[in-house]
Amino acid sequence: MSKAAPESFSGGPLTVYSEDENMFRASVREFAEGEILQRREAMDEHAKMDPVIIKHLFDLGLMSIETPEEYGGAGASFFTAIIGVEELSRVDPSVGVLMDVQNTLVNNAFIRWGNAEQKKKYLPRLASDTVGAYALSEAGSGSDAFAMATRAVDRGDHFELSGQKLWITNGIEAGIFVVFANADPSAGYRGITAFIVEKDFEGFSVGKKENKLGIRASSTTEIILDACRVPKENVLGEVGRGYKVSIETLNEGRIGIGAQMIGLARGAFEAALSYTGERAQFGKPINQFQGVQFQLAELATEIEAARLMVYNAARLKDAGLPFVKEAAMAKLYSSRAAEHVSSKAIELYSTTGSRRRSSRKGRES
Repeated sequence: MSKAAPESFSGGPLTVYSEDENMFRASVREFAEGEILQRREAMDEHAKMDPVIIKHLFDLGLMSIETPEEYGGAGASFFTAIIGVEELSRVDPSVGVLMDVQNTLVNNAFIRWGNAEQKKKYLPRLASDTVGAYALSEAGSGSDAFAMATRAVDRGDHFELSGQKLWITNGIEAGIFVVFANADPSAGYRGITAFIVEKDFEGFSVGKKENKLGIRASSTTEIILDACRVPKENVLGEVGRGYKVSIETLNEGRIGIGAQMIGLARGAFEAALSYTGERAQFGKPINQFQGVQFQLAELATEIEAARLMVYNAARLKDAGLPFVKEAAMAKLYSSRAAEHVSSKAIELYSTTGSRRRSSRKGRES
C-alpha cells in the first residue's frame, strides 16, 4: 500500500518546502556547518569517518528517517531523507553517502522486505547505533545477477555463504549487512537471495579498504564470505527473490545518490562563488566580470535542473506514483552536473590564481 501524497506535493512547486521540511532542512544544515565542517579536512586526510559524527547522526535521527516510530525511527517521508542527504553532502559528501546508504538502501530493504521478527530485531538497532551496508557488487558483476559468483548453500538449519563482495560503502563502520548470494545457480537470477549478515557471524570478514581519490572519509571495502554461517531466519524476503529485492531497492537508492550529487555541486558552487567574490582583479571582484558571471550562471542553472529532477523523483516516490525512469534520469543528470560543477569550480580557483601570479611576475620583470 503506497503512502499518501504529502501536502507539499499536491500541485505546488517542487522546490517549495513544507514547514516541517524547512525546519528539518535548517537543523541538518546547522549540524553540518557546526559539527562536520570543522572535522571535514581531518576526515578526508585520514580517510576515516569520525565516530563523533556517526553518533550525532544517530542522536539526531538522521539514520532512520523513514523507519516507523514503533522501531525507533522518525516515521517521516522519503523526501525528508533526500533533504538530509543533500544538506550533509553540501558540506561533506562522505557523510551524505553514509546517511544515504543507511536510509535508502538498508533501512528501505528491511521496511519493504523484512518480516515482523526481522523488523523488530534489526530496525531498532539501525535506528539507534548500528550502521548498515548493502553488499551486491562483485569483481565481475554489479546489477548483472547472472554473473554473481557468491554462493549460498543450504545446510539444513542455516545457509553457508562463500564469495567476495567489492566496493561496499560503509564496510568499515557497518555492523549489519544486506548480502546477496545465489542459492541456486542453475536457476540464474531466480536463485539470487538476500541475506541479513551480522559482522560477527562466523566466516565473515571485512577485507581491503579502497584508497580513493575523493569522498575519502566514506569507507569502501571488500567483504569476504568464507563459509559464512547465516541462520535460515535471516533470509530477507524469500529464497530466490533477491534479484527483485536488489533492483527495486536500488531504484530508490538512485534518488539518494542524486541528492548527494546536488549537495556536492552546491558546496563546490558556493565555494567558487565566495572565492570569486573575494579575489580582486583590476580593482574589483572577478565575479563582477561578465566572462566569470556567464560561467557561474551556467553552473547555477545545472544545479537547479538537477535539483528539480531529483526532487521530482522523490516526490513521485512518496506519492506512490511510478518513479523508476525519473530516478534513473535524475541520477544520471545530477552525477554529470556534479562532476562539471566541481571541475569548473576548481578551474575558477586555479585560473584566477594563475592569472594573479602571471600578473605579479610581469610587474616584477
